[in-house]
Amino acid sequence: MNRKHVTSGSPWEEKFGYRRALRVDRHVYVSGTAPVGDDGNTFAPGDAYAQACRCLDIATRAAAELGAKPEHIVRTRMYLTDISLAEEFGRAHAEFFREHPPVCTMVEIRKLILPDMLIEIELEALLPA
Repeated sequence: MNRKHVTSGSPWEEKFGYRRALRVDRHVYVSGTAPVGDDGNTFAPGDAYAQACRCLDIATRAAAELGAKPEHIVRTRMYLTDISLAEEFGRAHAEFFREHPPVCTMVEIRKLILPDMLIEIELEALLPA
């Protein structure tokens, strides 16, 4: 089994024992990706669309570091703290994946690690043989 990983450098990865993304043979997995700004704080507090775009940008860049292009992404999962904002989250998702839509799960959860985070996204990709 061939394994490679990408790390974000976040202290959470070491503390909680995970990686931003992992490639195992042809499979790429990107862990739950929160809307974190370059300063380490929540990106765009209160803006569902902007937070979703930020999560997707971080997650797709991590997948790309392991060889996954947008057309290789086959599954996304979106964890929302407020399902009433689903239209905004969905709009961001549709823009990112317009050409090659993956399967998608969207569920409401009670809360995320920081109270002003509205969404966390994970994704999976399958690379060509």
